[in-house]
Amino acid sequence: MSKISVVICDDQPLIRSSLKLILETDPGLEVIGTASNGAEAVALITELTPDVALMDIQMPQLDGIGATSQLSGTTRTKIIVLTTFDREDYLFDALDAGASGFLLKNAEPELLITAVHQIHAGYGLLSPEVTLKLIKRQTGTGLTAGTEQSQLTPLRALTARELQVLTELATGKNNQEISEVLSLSEATVKTHLSNLLAKLHLRDRVQAALYAHRAGLIQ
Repeated sequence: MSKISVVICDDQPLIRSSLKLILETDPGLEVIGTASNGAEAVALITELTPDVALMDIQMPQLDGIGATSQLSGTTRTKIIVLTTFDREDYLFDALDAGASGFLLKNAEPELLITAVHQIHAGYGLLSPEVTLKLIKRQTGTGLTAGTEQSQLTPLRALTARELQVLTELATGKNNQEISEVLSLSEATVKTHLSNLLAKLHLRDRVQAALYAHRAGLIQ
């Protein structure tokens, strides 16, 4: 079984070294390159096309959000943004730019390793304890008058089951937990998830969760 290839992008040498050491304690992961600024990150990821990239937000020349935006749609690499949450809007800007997830820099090593595996497997990375609090602060009470029509029209395209799956997903549940709550098989949950992502023109479950909150499904 081939290893999951990873590129680490951070302007601090100590952080790059620490992340590399942590990731390579897992025999299934391999760090194939590091970058010290956003411009270098874009060039390196474009050249090496790793499975996953860890992207710091605050970097010189080009920040992590800008780098993620440039890479979005041009590479198969899935990006996990690293943040200290000095500014909460960085999280949402990064996800809007195309990141598949985010982590606090002080996350436990085990969480970092799990995150890489989870993102590589096609799941978004949402921490219910932190993400939902930030999303609610960012989105307020849901729809604004200017976005109501654009949000509600796609939602009407969902079946009742798909809407239920979307709502449960937005609370941070994984597929197994959703299947238990809705009394469905995991395979059926995956099918509903794929269908609703296609109907709403969303990339992954991270975008779906943000969409659900912005649409007012979760208050």
